[in-house]
Amino acid sequence: MSQPSDGFVRTSRSLIIGLVIVLIVLGFAWVPMIIADSPNNTESERVNALANSEDECVTCHLQMTPGIVEQYGYSTMAAAEVGCRDCHGVEEGYPGSIEHIGETILVKPTPATCQPCHELEVEQFYQSRHAAPAYAAMMGVEAFNEAQLAIYEAVPEGSYVADKMRNALYALEGDAITRFACHGCHDIGLPHEDGSIGQCQKCHLRHEFSVEQVRKPETCNACHIGPDHPQWEIYEESAHGIAYTTMGHNWNWEAEAGTQDVTDFPAPQCAICHMSGFGEVETTHDVGDRLSWYLFAPISTRRPNWEENQDRMQAICQECHSTSWTRNFYDDADLAVEAVNDWVRESDVIWTELVDAGYTTPAPFDMPIDFTYFDLWHHWGRTIKFGSWMGGADYVQWHGAYELLRELAEMRAVAEEVLGHPVGEAEEAEPAE
Repeated sequence: MSQPSDGFVRTSRSLIIGLVIVLIVLGFAWVPMIIADSPNNTESERVNALANSEDECVTCHLQMTPGIVEQYGYSTMAAAEVGCRDCHGVEEGYPGSIEHIGETILVKPTPATCQPCHELEVEQFYQSRHAAPAYAAMMGVEAFNEAQLAIYEAVPEGSYVADKMRNALYALEGDAITRFACHGCHDIGLPHEDGSIGQCQKCHLRHEFSVEQVRKPETCNACHIGPDHPQWEIYEESAHGIAYTTMGHNWNWEAEAGTQDVTDFPAPQCAICHMSGFGEVETTHDVGDRLSWYLFAPISTRRPNWEENQDRMQAICQECHSTSWTRNFYDDADLAVEAVNDWVRESDVIWTELVDAGYTTPAPFDMPIDFTYFDLWHHWGRTIKFGSWMGGADYVQWHGAYELLRELAEMRAVAEEVLGHPVGEAEEAEPAE
């Protein structure tokens, strides 16, 4: 049997040595990745700014409410040396204040407390439907003092049918229920004794005041959920929501305000569309600043300055979508709104004829037809419109149009039985004798 030649041996040896070198190089390359993926490795260690604080508020509340101190210690506000008294401390006699261990404090700071540092944000918030209009929709304006009424009247959208849109269910359900129901969301526009309006902490949860928390859509989910405004559910099933659910853990939630773009957020969440500074569009705390329609209304109409609002929202869309796609989408969504308007107008005609015929009573929600008429626009009509604009096909169809048409068919049947003829058609005259 012949022996391998020296050339073959040298070649084999070189190949083996080369392979070993490649494996070593790859091993060194993997080390940083393994370290980076280690659960014990963090990009930057969190720092508790109150760890060595000798402030009396801090030392006392470390014993009484340590969770609050822990949360605030890691906040950017604590890092900026904003102390407890800066938010809670007020002068003696300040409206709504109490005496607390020799100091005068507000247990819950108000927008007036936030305003010295966040003046623009508070001004923009006052212009939004999250402020005075949210509370007025539940309680009317009786609780507003002169300063608050002036804020309400200055809202471009605030005069929209004002008290007429108050939900009759609020009085029907009573305080025992509404304390845990209506107030949970509508108190975002709560009036305060110091003349300010609103609760910033409804969105900016105390006490860490995390930018990531307030930007994530689960925050809006606290109120924008359920059959009358299922924005959260619609978002979840949309392409945008799927991107967030599957890839959102890689997004740059700590991006500096006003600088966000598609590299930070490849798909939008609620804040990107409605509030965040994104691309060329500036940040706002007026959540209606980019909206074209009053989608929440029984019959939707255009908002004041809707064309300028539309331009701002379309600029957000066009960070990812083409101009032609965006315009076509708006044209189609506008048609969906008008289609719902037509169905609701028909229900109004039926309702009016039933009222004129004496079938209904003046009391709200004391007959099944009251709920049918209300659900038609308040649940299903709204859902169709929200679903159309936010990309939720199932909510447009089975949780929207299907339910609306079923309610409309029921109203038609009741009207025909009561009136003796289909609504809109005159009764046949009795033949002359």
